Amino acid sequence: MANGNVDVNYKNKKRYNTAKYPIRQPLVFVLLIWILSKILLIGKKYKIEKINMEGLKPPYMLLSNHMYFIDFELAAMVTTSHRVNNVVALDGFYRRPWLMELIGAIGTRKFVTDLHLVKSIYHVLRRGDVLCMYPEARYSPCGVSSYLPESLGALVKRAGVPVVTVVHHGNHLHSPFWNFRKKRKVPLHTVATKILTPEQIAQMSVDEINACLKAALTYDEYAYQKENQILIREPYRAEGLHKILYQCPHCRTQSQMASKGTELYCKACGKRWTLQEDGDLQANEGETEFVRVPDWFAWEREQVKEEIERGEYCFSDDVDVYSQPRCWKFDHLGMAKLTHDPENGFVLIGEYNGAAYRIQRTPLQNNSLHVEYDWCYVKPFDCFDISTENDSFFCYPKRENVITKLAFATEILYERAAKKRENGKRSRTSA
Repeated sequence: MANGNVDVNYKNKKRYNTAKYPIRQPLVFVLLIWILSKILLIGKKYKIEKINMEGLKPPYMLLSNHMYFIDFELAAMVTTSHRVNNVVALDGFYRRPWLMELIGAIGTRKFVTDLHLVKSIYHVLRRGDVLCMYPEARYSPCGVSSYLPESLGALVKRAGVPVVTVVHHGNHLHSPFWNFRKKRKVPLHTVATKILTPEQIAQMSVDEINACLKAALTYDEYAYQKENQILIREPYRAEGLHKILYQCPHCRTQSQMASKGTELYCKACGKRWTLQEDGDLQANEGETEFVRVPDWFAWEREQVKEEIERGEYCFSDDVDVYSQPRCWKFDHLGMAKLTHDPENGFVLIGEYNGAAYRIQRTPLQNNSLHVEYDWCYVKPFDCFDISTENDSFFCYPKRENVITKLAFATEILYERAAKKRENGKRSRTSA
């Protein structure tokens, strides 16, 4: 028990053990993965560009931005004949843990402190292979750079191996997270760049490394679309956009946005916007508050931040919970009560197998939130995942279109708590 936590009563069922080292990827799988990736990319227009990578051999770290599953296929085109161990969220092991282990995947739960993951990363590099990870740890909601953990710089510093960044362009436009089921005809451009050598790393501070990584992993899909004059003509191109643009900038109503075809609209005030072929938004009538999707998204985040600063933020709802203590199935825990507030963070209270459980994750324990739109593994609706070190709880709220705001609030509350902790350390040091 920690933070008043009471674990779920699984009646002594074993949980998946993430505290084990990954196997070394067999060479036959290196070839098979490359072939399978080539097959999956058939029919797609893509380009792989490598910069400053001549003669590069393992060990090295490969850090990639993340927009959809196609990222893995393109990353395989970068590493070619090298053995690779990928860091993979445990839901990616669902129904196939044996296969994921066989190809050398390193399983972990999202947004938890996993010390053995760090050990596994160094273990892979010490034996001379490639360590591939997606430090954003989630698909980009709106095709722009998101939060990178401050611990990344320290990880790179200690590893002391070359660092390659992989930035995919066009992936979000091709398969947007908010409507990944309907693909668009968009050219894909992957740029792999060796940005740091061991000698450079040795001379840099952790803060300098973090700044370098942040700059190298900065991207903007809508700017890419404009610069390359890409037109998306699919008649369904706006469908699902309301999942990330959940607040109307005209009447300020939340969770009443909807979309259909090429239009985004507010059910409360009736205002409509059209997503143009070039990626711009245009109000059907009156002022166009935001031309760019990322600008609307950023505005919503500021609204949540102001709500928190005014002391008005608190979320409470009944949620249908599916947990993943193991990889072969999700346990349906039934309905539970979930709250999220600045003081306690997430608190999930329910009952299973005749015993109550209580799961709490404080603001400092979650630097971000794993959200899924129309998730395919359990049931095709929006959900979010709260993970502990040995379990994951996928929560389906009763309220509609609220999970993007929850993700904003989680990140903002973490930033506030981390800043408060840092100021406290400085005060004690000064004293």
